[in-house]
Amino acid sequence: MTLADVLAGSTFVALTAYALLAGADFGGGVWDLVASGPRKERQRELIAHAIGPVWEANHVWLILALVLLFTCFPPAFARLGTLLHIPLALVLIGIVLRGSAFTFWRYGGAGDETQRHWGVTFAIASLITPLLLGTTVGAIASGALGEGGRGKEQGFYAMYVAPWLNPFALAVGLFALVAFAFLAAVYLTVEARERELQEDFRRRALASGGALFLAAALALLLSHGRAPLVRDALIFAAWAVPLHLATGGAALVALGALWYRRWRVARIAAAAQVALILSGWALSQYPYILPPDLTIAAAAAPDVTLRLVLGALAVGAVILLPSLYYLFRVFKRA
Repeated sequence: MTLADVLAGSTFVALTAYALLAGADFGGGVWDLVASGPRKERQRELIAHAIGPVWEANHVWLILALVLLFTCFPPAFARLGTLLHIPLALVLIGIVLRGSAFTFWRYGGAGDETQRHWGVTFAIASLITPLLLGTTVGAIASGALGEGGRGKEQGFYAMYVAPWLNPFALAVGLFALVAFAFLAAVYLTVEARERELQEDFRRRALASGGALFLAAALALLLSHGRAPLVRDALIFAAWAVPLHLATGGAALVALGALWYRRWRVARIAAAAQVALILSGWALSQYPYILPPDLTIAAAAAPDVTLRLVLGALAVGAVILLPSLYYLFRVFKRA
């Protein structure tokens, strides 16, 4: 375990925290878009109430991951920022547009047509952004960002569009979208104080939990030709079977807890399931930060930089973690 490995692991932890917290915020926007039935306005009120106090703070994990990436692994950051500049720019636009739309939607004039317009904008941005985040992960996992075989004669489409706009990357994007929607539905069963709303989101959580299995199967099927390195590791690595058993166990516990209305157990199990899935992605491409040719060691900054960043990370954690704990304790204590 090298210093570069520790910081790569810290980057992955930050991304996982972003998925579990901000990912659920995106999922809430998805459920806002498809809210229906006689309680649709109450469903939207619940979603806004759950997201409102914490959605800005949840983005600190993405900021942390990006800072660690460009400081500790500049070649990887440069390659990502160049070859995936289209989806990443769209993700950034989606995040900003979603946050702005949420603010105008919730704090604009009541009953105003413009306010309803911002509500739709918020929901659509919440739908598209996680899809693009997933396609970015799919492009990385597929090894399409490797230096080998990429020449100037390939043209703009082959260099900057094909790596993320293909069936496998889109399947991973769909998987991310369903996973975030699943997390949001499970979390909202805990947030709800009315039995009817709990039942609404319980049904959504059970449906999206089942859809998550189908999305995972589709991504694994398409990985045969598009992401052989990740696919082989997920099937044949020594850690593969224990990881799959743990992930499957967490999924069954989550669905079982939802079935028997054990909301808090379901929340813990659902978060564990998504975290284990992300761990499988990280383990499957280790020691590469960008497969198939850029390893963590090769992309790492000089040791002096890594040591300084690790020290700053430790000092920052002393401030950040208690602050986030206090924020969630104040607004999520119930």
